Amino acid sequence: MPETSSTAPTIVWYRQDLRIGDHPALSDASARGPVVPVYILWDEEEGGWAPGSASRWWLHHSLKSLSADLADKGSPLVIRRGPALKTLLDLARQTGASGVVWNRRYEPAAIARDTAVKAALRREGLTAESHNGSLLFEPWEIKTGSGGPFKVFTPFWRACRAATEPPAPLKAPRTLTPPRQRPSSLRIEDLGLLPRIGWDKEFYEHWKPGEAGAARELSTFLKNVVDGYAVQRDVPAVRGTSRLSPHLHWGDIGPRQVWHAVLAASVNGGRAGAMGKGAETYLKELCWREFAYHVLYHQPRTVDVSLREEFEHVAWSKDRSALKRWQSGRTGYPIVDAGLRELWVTGWMHNRVRMIVGSFLTKDLLIPWRKGAEWFWDTLVDADLASNTFGWQWVAGCGADAAPYFRIFNPVLQSERFDPQGEYLRRWLPELARLGTPWIHRPWEAPPEVLRAAGVRLGEEYPLPMVDHAEARERTLEAFKVLKSAGR
Repeated sequence: MPETSSTAPTIVWYRQDLRIGDHPALSDASARGPVVPVYILWDEEEGGWAPGSASRWWLHHSLKSLSADLADKGSPLVIRRGPALKTLLDLARQTGASGVVWNRRYEPAAIARDTAVKAALRREGLTAESHNGSLLFEPWEIKTGSGGPFKVFTPFWRACRAATEPPAPLKAPRTLTPPRQRPSSLRIEDLGLLPRIGWDKEFYEHWKPGEAGAARELSTFLKNVVDGYAVQRDVPAVRGTSRLSPHLHWGDIGPRQVWHAVLAASVNGGRAGAMGKGAETYLKELCWREFAYHVLYHQPRTVDVSLREEFEHVAWSKDRSALKRWQSGRTGYPIVDAGLRELWVTGWMHNRVRMIVGSFLTKDLLIPWRKGAEWFWDTLVDADLASNTFGWQWVAGCGADAAPYFRIFNPVLQSERFDPQGEYLRRWLPELARLGTPWIHRPWEAPPEVLRAAGVRLGEEYPLPMVDHAEARERTLEAFKVLKSAGR
């Protein structure tokens, strides 16, 4: 039974909110008295979407950072493995806790689990409260004029800007009071999150998971990037994005912290008419993330099936060898291969390139978007179920506010437009590094003497194109005729 005195601790159930600043659940618990922070790993409760390999790498290191920060505040992180409800009840008995608080998650399996956990805890006489620590707005707060959910982003964005400003971030508690009896804990290493084979060795050069790493990325973005963000965000060869997506997914930083930091860095605090285009564009991208959660919350089936169900009737390819070539960055289209190799080495891919890579899989190779979503889920450090599902359905043409089904990115034209000098290509495709422009974008069209001078042997070190884009486009449009007959 929980203690009845004011000294009874409160359990803070950490999930995808691995920080101490702007953490509503932690602030709530610390205001009540002693705090027992806990992280529970139990993949079976993730509805088939347990964190992938790259995400588990990030989780390991973010937990390390959080553990050190909580210990410094006075109440170390408890690590457990097992079903959430049983683990929380066991921990409450061991510590005499009077209740459990957490920040909400919005994935379908998490909602079902959390709803059941909250009801069961309350039946046991424990308080159980959840908070919004992951979004600017709850998915049910932004509504159309008729009170329903949005299906198109632009009016959703306008509604977000017209809504009450997201609350200012909460300050981290100065200190935390530990429970009188410290509960047992696994080591973070006991969770087995790190890969057994060291394919992650270069991750360390590109990322610093945790709250301090997120603060560093945000500072760099505000000082050096945000003013040019509106244009530079589409250029993969430069640092033109915030690189905050994995930090936001794992909650090393909260969106309210980012939102208000961008506003504060803008002229006059970002009031109407005074905000730079880069800052405004970035806030719009934060709301694009919100829109992904909005769609997932209101259309939970989209994690498995197309929002536009007629896409389920397209004659999709089942060519496993083609999927394998795409995954390994051996398609013969440099911009596609460069993106997939960047992904493998760094656990991340530039957003513009994600669109090109996704279009190539779904519309040049006619492979279902779910296959791409599954690969990204396993290889991205920022693999987020809402954003990953939304992004793949957008590029495939079957999601909310999606690109039309007949919009098929030409990978060569995209490469020439967004990486005109081939800097990004040379970085990730060293076998083509000596090719000049325009040939690096389309090496199969280069004269033999140009290829010889650059030391490029097509079909050996670098593959010939696995499909002809023009022919693939026509084949896909033919396969998509079923959408026209369905009124798409």
